[in-house]
Amino acid sequence: MTPSLVAAFAAVLGLAVGSFLNVVAYRLPRGESVVSPPSACPACGTPIRARHNVPVLGWLVLRGRCHDCASPISVRYPLVEAATGVLFGLAGWRFAAEPALLAAYLCFAAVAVALALIDLDVRRLPNVIVLPSYPVLALLLALAADRPSLVRAGVGALVLVAFFLAVSLTAPGAMGLGDVKLAGVVGGMSAYLSWGAFLVGAFGGFVLGSLAGVLLMASRRAGRRSAVPFGPFMLLGAWASILGASGLGELYLERLRL
Repeated sequence: MTPSLVAAFAAVLGLAVGSFLNVVAYRLPRGESVVSPPSACPACGTPIRARHNVPVLGWLVLRGRCHDCASPISVRYPLVEAATGVLFGLAGWRFAAEPALLAAYLCFAAVAVALALIDLDVRRLPNVIVLPSYPVLALLLALAADRPSLVRAGVGALVLVAFFLAVSLTAPGAMGLGDVKLAGVVGGMSAYLSWGAFLVGAFGGFVLGSLAGVLLMASRRAGRRSAVPFGPFMLLGAWASILGASGLGELYLERLRL
């Protein structure tokens, strides 16, 4: 199967997964079941019809309003579905020739979207998502049967957790324990590919977070003491490294060897 076909199938899968992740991000912080009851309009409580539950298209057909009460439906829902579809599609293209790795990174993509949404909403990275990610992703990576890469992933995970823990202990309030726990996932999934990918994945979040902070302050939407969730930037940095920005890290390592 060509990379284009794999990417297309992965993108369609991502649209469906994105629809589910909207439910997860809304219900999980509230302690509600993510499987029942079926999705319903937040305003009138009427269950959403199957024909209106098609990712992105359903929202467009309804013109962003409930079919029964005409209450607005947030544009966030189709945006999350579309973004997840794009991320899955890019992962499909990147790992088209490596099915085992594709499964691992699609799983990581779903975890990343869910955690980013929840952290933005309630500034938490739930253990119920982060902690099971370790054994699940480790098992999927192990299926690729690349022992040196798997060892590198384990070392990367330990190193990044230790670094984040040191930062959290020496600079209280700089980051939460949720960020420390997520660091192992980010470190492992980026280091599996290369040490260059690890460098970009590990520290890209700090760069992106700093840029976002400057932009928010420049637009007066935040001040110097404003708390900004760091998890989304960690995950964005990790995916930047996975999808191609690892070359920056490789270049840096090459310069160190000179």
